[in-house]
Amino acid sequence: MDDPTHAYPDHPAWFCLRSKKKSEHLAAGNLRQLEEVEAFCPRLRLLRPTRVGRRWFVEALFPGYLFARFLPGPSLRAVRHSHGVTGIVEFGGLASIVPDAQIEALRALVDADGVRQVEDTLQAGDNAEILAGPLRGLEAVVTHILPARERVRLLIEFLGSLREVEVDRIVVAGPRRLPGGLGR
Repeated sequence: MDDPTHAYPDHPAWFCLRSKKKSEHLAAGNLRQLEEVEAFCPRLRLLRPTRVGRRWFVEALFPGYLFARFLPGPSLRAVRHSHGVTGIVEFGGLASIVPDAQIEALRALVDADGVRQVEDTLQAGDNAEILAGPLRGLEAVVTHILPARERVRLLIEFLGSLREVEVDRIVVAGPRRLPGGLGR
């Protein structure tokens, strides 16, 4: 049963929706087919290590969530039952409204397609983690980047002393930075 429409504004508003993880963009595409519904699914484009080298992947900024702007009275039921939408985020039994300013702030971070590229800019001095191989799980400090050979030199603490090791770049996770200095 739909929520009572008298509790919602009489103008279009943004709502946060749930979807299956890795299917947020599909749910957004289906919502865009509905009349008077605007969908927004901010995504990240980033390099990830694979068995065959680093590859670009695009994934949702908020896994399992997306946003839609619509007039609740006539569209709430259609949005709730749209293919790919598993629910609407609710508090106290009412779908919660996301302020326009928050959506605009998110939109300012992404391009026209709703995607923000995240650069993996490993630099000397960065903290890093070794993801594979016999040193898997060890934390290290990057000492040198060897781009021509796709390798890095790391300073690790091993058996009670500091040692410098050289490993394939693909097995090292460093800080991810958003352009403009944002990131972890």
